Amino acid sequence: MDDGKETVAMREARRRERVTGSNRYGFGDNEVLEEGDEGIGACGYLLVLFSILLTLLTLPLSIWMCIKIVKEYERAIIFRLGRILRGGAKGPGLFFILPCTDSFINVDMRTVTFDIPPQEVLTKDSVTVSVDGVVYYRVQNATLAVANITNADAATRLLAQTTLRNVLGTKNLAEILSDREEIAHSMQSTLDDATDDWGIKVERVEIKDVKLPLQLQRAMAAEAEASREARAKVIAAEGEMNASRALKEASLVIAESPSALQLRYLQTLNTIAAEKNSTIIFPLPLEMMQGFIKH
Repeated sequence: MDDGKETVAMREARRRERVTGSNRYGFGDNEVLEEGDEGIGACGYLLVLFSILLTLLTLPLSIWMCIKIVKEYERAIIFRLGRILRGGAKGPGLFFILPCTDSFINVDMRTVTFDIPPQEVLTKDSVTVSVDGVVYYRVQNATLAVANITNADAATRLLAQTTLRNVLGTKNLAEILSDREEIAHSMQSTLDDATDDWGIKVERVEIKDVKLPLQLQRAMAAEAEASREARAKVIAAEGEMNASRALKEASLVIAESPSALQLRYLQTLNTIAAEKNSTIIFPLPLEMMQGFIKH
């Protein structure tokens, strides 16, 4: 098993341990769901009993204070006298609470998208670039998102900015421009590991744009232009060399058969006449030139 697979396996093991193990509050998530309303004390039980009696005495008016509805994409975390109620997150649909003793918090379970503001980063080869991106995440565990952190959304945004700067600081300019997918995957793994304890699942990270300084853009454009001109000259030289070889072979063929030159001459006249121009051609027999050649 390679390092990548081991990392994935270790991450999944931590997820399972977080679901069944203990957290910083001294009990696991399952214990939060099953034993959250235990240990409220005798006074707590009296308050709960009083709330139930008050609800029964004020029926049917009190029913409107007890019935709550959460949407399909939401979950409700109910607190009874400050402790999470057994059963954990409620919803979607209808649920009941006791007035005076119960309160609840709605948690949106949909995928959230936010832009990472442009970050001025100094690359490994000492080039300053401005990079921005986009992050997709969702709340995977509503209980942890409420109990373990004050504002999961703001914390994830700040952590994404810091992670972007840290990851890009270890790359040079060429790697940033060419390996965006690898950088995004590295950021996603780092963010996902960091937000596990918050009940957040980072689904995707994308690098949107890499902005270079104007002087560096001009230098890179000049370098690219010079490279293209060099390649164009090489291609033109290769074409001239190939053309000269073809002309040499054609001259050897014509030298073997003098009539071939006459046919070529007539073909040229036909091409000129087809263009309907005003050029006048006076044919000159090649035999007349042989006398001048001999002298």
